[in-house]
Amino acid sequence: MTSARPARLRVGVVGAGRVGATLGAALDRAGHRVVAVSAVSDSSRDRAARLLPGADVLPLDEVVTGVDLVLLAVPDDALRSLVAGLADADVWRGGQLVAHTSGAQGIDVLDPAAARGVLALALHPVMTFTGRSEDLDRLSGAPFGVTAQDELRPVAESLVVEMGGEPVWVPESARALYHAALSVGSNHLVTIVNDAMSLLDVAGVDNAPRLIAPLLSASLDNALRLRDAALTGPVSRGDAATVAMHLRTLAADAPDVLAAYVAMARRTAERARAAGRLSNAATAAVLDELDRFDPSGQENT
Repeated sequence: MTSARPARLRVGVVGAGRVGATLGAALDRAGHRVVAVSAVSDSSRDRAARLLPGADVLPLDEVVTGVDLVLLAVPDDALRSLVAGLADADVWRGGQLVAHTSGAQGIDVLDPAAARGVLALALHPVMTFTGRSEDLDRLSGAPFGVTAQDELRPVAESLVVEMGGEPVWVPESARALYHAALSVGSNHLVTIVNDAMSLLDVAGVDNAPRLIAPLLSASLDNALRLRDAALTGPVSRGDAATVAMHLRTLAADAPDVLAAYVAMARRTAERARAAGRLSNAATAAVLDELDRFDPSGQENT
């Protein structure tokens, strides 16, 4: 039976980007020893020197060779070919733990390594990273999406706890949907917030962040607590005339935002109707106004 607590491990970090360097530092702080790291760019080398001062900067294959745990912190699209290439080069060693940090991928992306006896883990930190030292402290209590074979689940979860995080189990079959959800909630949120501030800039309103921060904070808090009961604004009230005014204004003054407004307003109307907060008639009135504008900003007659 696999022990729930990993022994002190020699760790190799592949990719000294914001995530890899921070998680490597967290493992080092937990008592493991990061002995090697791959870092190609000047910024990665600087980050490795700051966060992983005890690690040697080595070529990729040498980072993997001779360590107990390999942490793969590379872009999602590069992960599968990297794992397969190392397998073709016969670099993987049976009994090694290999963990990647991709949110979109589960453990099947590590199959070429697993075929050589490697123990596969997916440990995805659900937080953003800046590449600065404060990232290490922000790991405290941060959730990690964890996927592994059942017998390795205790090891995967223990590693997360040792880094200061909170493991959240994600089945292999759900990884793509899990990651899409996080992208909607985080990446799209940043775009929406910046669009809102840009519109305030165009309107000539001073200090857009200060103006909008309390509203954003309250909206996020309400959404997390109340879910669809937190919906507010002209769409959820069925104020079709106000929506039409927004559309005309955006078409004239900020046409690059119009298509996003239409898409989000349509989705808001759908959620409000499904939650019983908007009648069918009011929903139809809002959707009629949205249908009058195509993505190019032209009003349809």
